[in-house]
Amino acid sequence: MSSLGSGELYAAITRLRQRFDQHRKRKLEDYALLSSPSAAAADSDDDDDQDSFPLLKMHKLGSSSSSSAVSDDHPSQLRPQPSSSSSPSSSSSSSSSTLHFFVRLMSRNTVVIHARPDDTVDSVIDQLQSITGIPISEQRLLYRGRQLQGEATLAACAVENDASLQLTGRLRSTKHPRAWQIADDLIASICSLDTVGDDRLHATRTNVEGLIKRFLSLTCNIFETNREEVAAHLEVFTLSGAPSALVKLYLSPVHDNRLVATNAIKIFLHPNPEFLPEYIHVQCAPIVLKFCKILSGTVGKKDLQYIRCRSALASLLETAGGPRYLTPLKPLDIILELLGFTSELTKLVLSGLSEEFMCIAQTVLDDLSNFLSAMRWAIQDWMGMEGPIARHLYNSKHPEYEDWIGSLHHLFIDLLKMVDQGLKRVEDCINQEGLERCESFLTMWPDMVAVLSVANVFAKMFEDAQQLLHALLLVRRIPVNFLLKHAKRSDKLRWFLKYKDVTDFEARRNLVLMLLPEWKDEDELHEMLIDRSQLLAESFEYINQADPMALHGGLFLEFKNEEATGPGVLREWFCLLCQAIFNPQNVLFLPCPNDRRRFFPNPASAVDPLHLKYFSFTGRVIALALMHKVQVGIAFDHVFFLQLGGKSVTLEDIKDADPCLYISCKQILDMDADLIDSDALGLTFVREINELGSRRTIELCPKGKDIVVNSKNREEYVNLLIQHHFVTSISEQVTHFAQGFADILSNSKHHKFFFQSLDLEDFDRMIGGSDNVINVKEWKAHTEYNGYKAKDRQICWFWKIVEEMSEEQRRILLFFWTSVKYLPVDGFRGLASKLYIYRSLTSQDSLPTSHTCFYRLCLPPYKSKSSMQDRLRLITQEHVSCGFGFW
Repeated sequence: MSSLGSGELYAAITRLRQRFDQHRKRKLEDYALLSSPSAAAADSDDDDDQDSFPLLKMHKLGSSSSSSAVSDDHPSQLRPQPSSSSSPSSSSSSSSSTLHFFVRLMSRNTVVIHARPDDTVDSVIDQLQSITGIPISEQRLLYRGRQLQGEATLAACAVENDASLQLTGRLRSTKHPRAWQIADDLIASICSLDTVGDDRLHATRTNVEGLIKRFLSLTCNIFETNREEVAAHLEVFTLSGAPSALVKLYLSPVHDNRLVATNAIKIFLHPNPEFLPEYIHVQCAPIVLKFCKILSGTVGKKDLQYIRCRSALASLLETAGGPRYLTPLKPLDIILELLGFTSELTKLVLSGLSEEFMCIAQTVLDDLSNFLSAMRWAIQDWMGMEGPIARHLYNSKHPEYEDWIGSLHHLFIDLLKMVDQGLKRVEDCINQEGLERCESFLTMWPDMVAVLSVANVFAKMFEDAQQLLHALLLVRRIPVNFLLKHAKRSDKLRWFLKYKDVTDFEARRNLVLMLLPEWKDEDELHEMLIDRSQLLAESFEYINQADPMALHGGLFLEFKNEEATGPGVLREWFCLLCQAIFNPQNVLFLPCPNDRRRFFPNPASAVDPLHLKYFSFTGRVIALALMHKVQVGIAFDHVFFLQLGGKSVTLEDIKDADPCLYISCKQILDMDADLIDSDALGLTFVREINELGSRRTIELCPKGKDIVVNSKNREEYVNLLIQHHFVTSISEQVTHFAQGFADILSNSKHHKFFFQSLDLEDFDRMIGGSDNVINVKEWKAHTEYNGYKAKDRQICWFWKIVEEMSEEQRRILLFFWTSVKYLPVDGFRGLASKLYIYRSLTSQDSLPTSHTCFYRLCLPPYKSKSSMQDRLRLITQEHVSCGFGFW
């Protein structure tokens, strides 16, 4: 069945009543075929197969008094119609009282039916039966949105001359009769909104939305019994002409009618658990596509309803993982449909980039990205294979060139050129104003990073296109990194992480932190009450037993018998807890001999029966520290970091973890071949291990104790030795740590990607912080005063004392003041705020206090430098400094 789809057809139908003379000249040939005796007989013979109810519309006629049924395509072809025999009074009625009915059959063929006012409704349906072949019992005649009773006369039903009626009947060889029936009722209700009285308007308008929900609820029932029929069931809505009818109502001059249409169309745009669950909603893509096409041809592409439908279609295609629910269309037809949306949206992006502020609606960017993804899937279906489009298909000089592919490629090139111009404008601003001043201009370029992400999706479709994008990023790496450093959280930015030669540390840090949950002040916090004397054990219970989702909302910590709470206490807890976890006495981790801040799992950790649970716990703690942006002063060894990213370990990677083994292996590999073949080393493919004072031997391969190491197999021996020493022996520990870390990520599947996206140096900076000497001059520059002035003697004494402190004393004082022992890599500038020294009102004999949450040091007005120095010296004893912060 056909339905209104183009602007011209739709406009012609809306003017149907005013232009009847034009309608009488249409479709007579189809009617002559349909009304032939053989067609009617065929329809009657197959009546048992008829099972759906298409709408047959009866529209107003002009004043013609012809007594024949007429097809309006060819007036010369007339076919006499049998008069009704069921009306006893029909012979007494004069021709001047004949009523005229214009009947549209199957949305294509039209006929004229005549009847007298005192004829019954059944007699009229009997006339139609001779044309349609549909039994009288299976037809209904509708007038003004209500069904006419068969025994009633037309006069009793208040049917006037030139009235518009509707006929519904069964159509042979179609399915889903209940769906057709609801669609018929829906269109009847829509049509009646122009004719019903004011007292029935509200009920009729409510009925429109109710019928759509009934249709969708019926679809859900079909899904439960026969999932393969869902698409055909939903197709009834389009074939019936319901989308066209709703758009016609949307164009109504009556505001309430437009509102009814708006709300009715909106039902298809969002899932609803009551009548349109997600698994049914994704299959509504053809209906939403139909709305888009009709709306674009009538109200235009700037109309809000069209934009909503376009966005819904883009979202449905993304949710469905491609255009698979548009399967009634052929692959190339699907591509051409998507190309229209892609071209429209790309031009909107290009227009936005050409403006001074380069602002583009987020809806446009999201829609374009989704349509491009769908286009990519559709093209792969068309090609019958995955991968980009071959270069010759978009080379206009090649004999296999495809026009639509060439058009799509031109859109990509135009977008790439405009992006380059936009990035150059950002770069020029940076060069002229400097990085810090340019931060105030970020609101002018809010969408540039999102546009780059769209270009990346575009580039995946063409051979060599990603190389072009990569080259652009390299040339414009300065503005790209500036924008990425300040980019807002988005899942669509992860692709930048694969370009390590483009991104700098600050950009990568911002991007990988997007893989962690973003906790907010209004989130429900996971509360902990910790006894400092049982710090590790109690923290383990609180964190290890918690549901991962409970930890995503953030943490609230309080130490027992202490009043302090807030972020400062939390930072202190992270630092103290990590010191305890990585303390070699707890046998979980071993420090590297040449760098005591760098750790890897202890192969002998199994001496603690809970060691694997503690590794899961440690993974959670490290991820939480990253999530809360706390530097804990811990660094990972290369062998540990590589395995977290799923990478292999080589000889060069063990240099820091075990310098002695590294040197020994290097000597074996560099040794003279004759010497090693002489078995001077006495080595076989075994490894000796000390465990709890006992010594045991492990074969590195089957029958390893019988295989002598020689010049031919020494590389294999070294590799097996390294794999067992640093991979096999700690594989369980690494796995449990990785699982604990993954628990905290927004998507646990990204745990390897997290570590693959960073260099070890990046991770050191993020979790360990800076181990550089604290710059007192910078410290002083980032400190402000309350109750004191910078030139007060107490302040001058304070900074003089700090300058005289050792590096460790400064770190302890900083920790006491802020709960930050290791500064971010960018120093004091990387802290959340300035530091403050407040004039304390306590006794001059009191020790300084701090409010670590606010980076506030409360300093009494000491009378002498020596008095201040004594109290600060006491503070900088590590066992005293912990626990003095208030909140």
